[in-house]
Amino acid sequence: MKTTYFKIGIAILSASVVISGCGTSTNKTTPSEPAPTTPSKSTPPAAPAKVTGTSFKNFGTYGFDLKNTRHVPYKEVTAENVKDLGVIWSADLKALDKDVKNGNQCYPVVVDGVVYITTAGNQVFAFDAVTGGQIWHWKPSAEQAANFSKAGIIANRGVAVGEGKVFMLTVDNHIVSLDQKTGKLIKMVPISDSVKGVTLENGYYETTAPVYYKGNIYIGSSGGDNGIRGFVNAYKASDLTPAWDTPFWTVPPKGQGWLANSKFQGGGAVWNPPAIDEETGIMYFAVGNPAPDFYGESRPGANPHTDSVVAVNAATGKLIWAKQEISHDLWDYDAAASPMILDATVKGKKQKIVVQGGKSGQWYAWDAKTGKVIWDGIPFAKIAHPKPTPEGVTVYPGVLGGENYAPETYDPKTNYVLIPGIEQGAVIKSAKSQDEASTPNAPGAAAFGTSELAPSNDVPYGTITAMDVNTGKKAYQIKTKDPMRGGFTSTATGLAFYGELDGKINALDIKSGKVIWTFQTTGNSVQAAPAIFTVDDKQYMAFTTGGTTPKVFVFGLGGDKTQGQAGTAEDTNAHQSK
Repeated sequence: MKTTYFKIGIAILSASVVISGCGTSTNKTTPSEPAPTTPSKSTPPAAPAKVTGTSFKNFGTYGFDLKNTRHVPYKEVTAENVKDLGVIWSADLKALDKDVKNGNQCYPVVVDGVVYITTAGNQVFAFDAVTGGQIWHWKPSAEQAANFSKAGIIANRGVAVGEGKVFMLTVDNHIVSLDQKTGKLIKMVPISDSVKGVTLENGYYETTAPVYYKGNIYIGSSGGDNGIRGFVNAYKASDLTPAWDTPFWTVPPKGQGWLANSKFQGGGAVWNPPAIDEETGIMYFAVGNPAPDFYGESRPGANPHTDSVVAVNAATGKLIWAKQEISHDLWDYDAAASPMILDATVKGKKQKIVVQGGKSGQWYAWDAKTGKVIWDGIPFAKIAHPKPTPEGVTVYPGVLGGENYAPETYDPKTNYVLIPGIEQGAVIKSAKSQDEASTPNAPGAAAFGTSELAPSNDVPYGTITAMDVNTGKKAYQIKTKDPMRGGFTSTATGLAFYGELDGKINALDIKSGKVIWTFQTTGNSVQAAPAIFTVDDKQYMAFTTGGTTPKVFVFGLGGDKTQGQAGTAEDTNAHQSK
């Protein structure tokens, strides 16, 4: 087995890929892993911008609302006037700071007229939402940033905002709290202070966005393919001390339970933010694959709670229910994307449900309170997954999905869930023994299995599937040129906005399934869905793009319609041998 692929991050593809990432401002505008010894600094511009406007409707968290519906109630942009959208401002992040890295996967958060953007390598920018003027900028110290390369991935998916603070998770497993107005560092704590062993050396890293709810910050754990022991934990926003008595562990300790005869820790990463029901206080999160990925002899049985959606009490972390999508996964079929909580029509009646699409290419729905199965594994992609062999088998979907980390959206008018899909197979080879499954030159327990390659003559593409929640059947499915990596945000006027890997962004008429507007940005590799918000009743939309020129674009009616040239679609697969 060749192992050079570990240099670009073995773990990222459970819910991510190694990608170039994010923008030119058109208006110029543990003991083994200690906390940084050099204080990180906020870098203010020469003349910090001020917030424009007096009234604001926000996109205040990763999923717009805590239910993660990514459906906004704003109505200014319609099917009739969407053609009048253009760029209000853009920002070239590398022009603002030369240390910004490629690999942007940031989901913008917008609060009270300020757009908060993170970069690969854990920088944070705060921009005036209307003008693009830089309000503040924070970056880790050079000493801390130099340590990030140990993870093999330096992507980041965004921030949480609450109690006058901005929260971010760093690649090297720290929780950062910044002053919301100034960007000054308030506190930075290593997760290993509260969860023993959460270090880069042990295979852990953080790429996800945290979530703020009722005084707490909720986080998951990246690194499932490195053989980490996955968890979710809660911290007090006031001082970043633990809010739960113990983390919720997704797999048993090494040497116990179904890991009794395993050399490895079991995986079960929680790659993306949870959904939280504010009415019941129940939190739902999706769990990734068991480890080793393709070798299951050392982990017999179903391997709970991997490849599952889990419901816990948000205040205590105590289990309420858990439902597994793939039992004894041998194909890297994480439940990677965040769940959504919906108040939807199901079989003719209103019901509160939780839905999630897996990398297995199947879509699920459960009763939110009880976990009772409503729709059980509705296929939205080609499915063929024989048991891996040392000689190799071809499986569909491949390790990218199905649905990878890209989020769905829900449109209550049509009662449709839109699923971002990836159609791409993989040839996977299993190990013959635990020793062969080991990868000692990679971080952590390093329990990948053996190897994976793309099938010859297999041209990857993407799909958008409209799933009728009432019937559990596909209303339609359309094809996209490239795999769907960014996901959707929808509006009350029946539009869904999404990006593509060549830097193009689109508006889909949700009812008809027709693309009715397309704009080619000067960025490329869109790896995240937009934030849609208003300032003084004018509607705006913020996208990040990737590639070697990381950018931010904010669109609005009457903006600049000048379109760029198509970018290079980058979709590097870190699981592949080189």
